Amino acid sequence: MSNKIITINGNEYAFTEGETILAVARRNGIDIPTLCHLSGATPTGACRVCMVEVEKARTLMAACALPASDGMVVKTESPKVVKSRRMTVELLLASGEHDCVVCPGAGECRLQELAMRYGVAGKKFPKTKSRYGLEDVNPMIVRDFSRCILCGRCVQACNEIQVNRAISFGYRGKKSKIVAGEDMALKDSECVFCGQCIEACPTAALMEKGARVKIRPWEGKKVRTTCPYCGVGCQMWLHVKDDKIVKVTAVKDGSPNKGRLCVKGRFGFGFIHSPERLKTPLIRKDDGGFREASWDEALDLVASKFREIIAKDGPDAIAGVSCARSINEDSYAMQKLFRAVLGTNNIDHCART
Repeated sequence: MSNKIITINGNEYAFTEGETILAVARRNGIDIPTLCHLSGATPTGACRVCMVEVEKARTLMAACALPASDGMVVKTESPKVVKSRRMTVELLLASGEHDCVVCPGAGECRLQELAMRYGVAGKKFPKTKSRYGLEDVNPMIVRDFSRCILCGRCVQACNEIQVNRAISFGYRGKKSKIVAGEDMALKDSECVFCGQCIEACPTAALMEKGARVKIRPWEGKKVRTTCPYCGVGCQMWLHVKDDKIVKVTAVKDGSPNKGRLCVKGRFGFGFIHSPERLKTPLIRKDDGGFREASWDEALDLVASKFREIIAKDGPDAIAGVSCARSINEDSYAMQKLFRAVLGTNNIDHCART
């Protein structure tokens, strides 16, 4: 048990060596707002939103980067701290396009939350027009640079959380920008479209292309499920509106992925509502073509063929491959069919790697 004590807002808390002020505060239910801080990544202290007042310190300090020390006295919402946060939010709102009325990220934008929390209207400073606009040529991710606040969370998510190293900071000063490779579109870079940058983005600078104008955070419902594509068992939220899946996000505290997904897990659901899906069984004709059939006819044909093969060559002459695009329950039922009914262990999954 640690005997080191830090005082936050008049209350004493024990902490362990190396813990930051932010970590101690959050562990004890004290809310210190952040924009650039990303759990699991190296703290940068870049956004200056998490500034706190530390007794005897000459200036306000970044709670996300400053380690707690024994006897430290901290105030998280003093007048000086609140004034600093208001100024920071005002400056961010003045840089780029942050019109919450028409913004597709309204309702799940951290910058918007902070503006409401501290009563900031974004009218103190003249607007600075963004040098960069919208990049929507990528197949699954829209990059709206006019809404980017250069917090760096997407860069950390890519480089430290997923370790893809596809994006980084580019240029300097007023020309600063998050770039892919040598400032190219994501589709032309080394991006694998895992979408972790979208999860990390606190504004609407990065969004799912398909869901950008289809759903607001307060619409529809969330259904937790397990990704069916491989055997890892990643936990995900299905965002459902009008009985259709319009977006997938990771379960942040769900094991084993802990808030991460791959490109198939996050974006591979478009086939569900595709008009090209087969809705009627097809049976191959003698000329190589197909004809439509009823389910009873198709199932009777498959069962009779299975019986013929088993009678002639035994059950191990049959093998099955379960589809990664079917639900987990279907895959379970299929392996039970092959093992318990047909009597063979020749059952696999088409996306097992």
